[in-house]
Amino acid sequence: MKVLQVRDAVKFNPEKLNKVSLFDTDKFFCDVYCLQPGQSQKVHSHEGSDKIYYVLEGKGKVTVGSEERELSRDEIALAPSGLDHGVVNHTQENLVMLVFMAPKP
Repeated sequence: MKVLQVRDAVKFNPEKLNKVSLFDTDKFFCDVYCLQPGQSQKVHSHEGSDKIYYVLEGKGKVTVGSEERELSRDEIALAPSGLDHGVVNHTQENLVMLVFMAPKP
């Protein structure tokens, strides 16, 4: 059994959003997204795959479809298959999220 301390995986890249893989199988992945102020994941979509964003620390604006909403610590959002989605750290604090996707594109 693989067991990880999520906080040990948190690493920031001053140039862009840092995605740190925690689990990666043929059908699923779980990453930690680490965003410094002003960093973002551009809005995009995946046909046939659902994505979950869960905020561990900080705040970020998450877009799903035509909706944009600020998520804070311990809030979670679903980006269903085919809908545009993305995230931006619009604050002056770091943002750390768990991101799950299945099936893996």
